[in-house]
Amino acid sequence: MLFGIGTLLLFVLIFGPQQWTRHILKHYGNNIEGIPGSGGELAVHLLEKLEIKDVSVVKTKSGNDHYDPGEKVIRLSPNIYDGKSLTAVTIAAHECGHAMQHHTGYTPMYLRWHMFRFLAWAEKIGVIVLVSTPIIALVTHSSHLGIATLVCGIFFLFMPVLFHLLTLPVELDASFGRALPILKDGGYLSESDIPKAKKILIAAALTYLSVSLASILNLYRWLIFLRR
Repeated sequence: MLFGIGTLLLFVLIFGPQQWTRHILKHYGNNIEGIPGSGGELAVHLLEKLEIKDVSVVKTKSGNDHYDPGEKVIRLSPNIYDGKSLTAVTIAAHECGHAMQHHTGYTPMYLRWHMFRFLAWAEKIGVIVLVSTPIIALVTHSSHLGIATLVCGIFFLFMPVLFHLLTLPVELDASFGRALPILKDGGYLSESDIPKAKKILIAAALTYLSVSLASILNLYRWLIFLRR
């Protein structure tokens, strides 16, 4: 009974924020006549205003809006790049926030960037090492080697957890430490629209929280499996 309730709670914590985010972004995704420019135009304008001259803004076919620190490009989906909605303007400003982090040498952002390049193979190596741990211990008849292999595997599986936990403060800083003050102090949104922009930014941050919980759950499942 308790296990079932715990599983349901984890399911809600992981997938609930994602559904709420989609709802919020769609709810504020309609174009507004009072917004003078699109998300893409705002991003270009903000980069020029902040004198960040080595970052470009492009429209991408995918729905994944993000800043690429490797190529120094802000990639915006068509709805954000061409849209004149609260969602478009807020998300565009948020991605400019990441460009600001890169430009000012924001340390957590650099750590996340460098970790991201190792994630693809780190998790695969972790799984391979953990699966092979009992075999290595059996073949070598060495409990010490088996423990060392186990610790190594857990370390690799923990890297995605650490990455996602580091992602949340980076996203919050880009949203509330940079994007929101720009939108508010620069007069790009009216006072009545600022609370709505906060909702959009909170919804986007919750998505990363749910991903963090999912990575922790994945590590927990492996630890339970290894105890059997």
